[in-house]
Amino acid sequence: MLERLYCKCLLRPEDVAPSHDALDVVGAFNPGAIDLGDEIVLLVRVAERPKEKRDGFTALPRWIPGGAFTIDWTPNDALTFVDPRVVEVNATGVTRLTFFSHLIVVRSKDGRSIDAIDQQRFTPETHYETYGVEDPRVTRIGGRCYFTYVAVSPHGAATALASTQDFRTFERHGIIFPAENKDVLLFPEPINGEYVAFHRPNPSTHFTPPEMWLARSKDLIHWGRHEPFHGGKGQWETGRIGGGAPPFKVEGGWCEIYHGNEKNPEDPGVGVYSAGALLLDLQDPQQIRARTSQPIMTPEADFEQEGFVPNVVFPTGIVERENRLMVYYGAADAHTGLVEFSRDQLLNAMH
Repeated sequence: MLERLYCKCLLRPEDVAPSHDALDVVGAFNPGAIDLGDEIVLLVRVAERPKEKRDGFTALPRWIPGGAFTIDWTPNDALTFVDPRVVEVNATGVTRLTFFSHLIVVRSKDGRSIDAIDQQRFTPETHYETYGVEDPRVTRIGGRCYFTYVAVSPHGAATALASTQDFRTFERHGIIFPAENKDVLLFPEPINGEYVAFHRPNPSTHFTPPEMWLARSKDLIHWGRHEPFHGGKGQWETGRIGGGAPPFKVEGGWCEIYHGNEKNPEDPGVGVYSAGALLLDLQDPQQIRARTSQPIMTPEADFEQEGFVPNVVFPTGIVERENRLMVYYGAADAHTGLVEFSRDQLLNAMH
């Protein structure tokens, strides 16, 4: 693992006001991050669930297009409980979430402390966001900040695209990767005349654990030339794998800090989520030039090991400051963390 030069829990659920008095915040995590020069902006996922409890029933919340929400109270004996986040409806076999999510804008001058949490929220608006909007990844392309996010609904977990110039007003561009697909990361510039993205299909028939794929586009909206990219080689990434923070340019290529999961069949919960790194060819990012054989980061702090889903570190944003990499991440599906690594140490750890 890499030496942590700095580590801090930046945001906890109790630091964020709920979007409605009837809801409790259970997570403020998985932040997208961008350096705007005079400030660092985090786009943070906020997970909420109903405060009300009913004996023998589980509350399954969902948004109604237009901004309101409702709760489907479902008898416990009609459900199979998969993990703290997910239930399965016995009669139909479909999945429901015990919470729903939206996004908030958090501003910081130094990147290490929170200066402001904006009042405005990026909340579900469309029928493909019924169960929430999740896990934004922010990339500046030209003079605009684009962010992908997971749009969750009865149609599945798809990935949508939005953009902004000031993080006060947003433009939605719609679904760019249909369900079931997550962890879509945009490269910050075209390569050989095309935009490039990582994505992670998750089909219902698992001939293989989920893999990272690459896709290309002329306009950021229509994507093609899909090809598998990285399926994981270490024990720590055998359960599942996916993109983490958007890739950034380094000497000799692109660096990608990604996540992996290890879960043995007999283990309770979702297993352990860790982070590793890849060095990709500058002109052909399909080619992996070097990688870390072991994770650079695993859950070790209390706020990473204890939370809504224990033992999770999930990198989703990165800012470069001199020779330091400021990596923003979700911890235990509850908290926003910041860890700082030496840029040189990270590059030297890849072989």
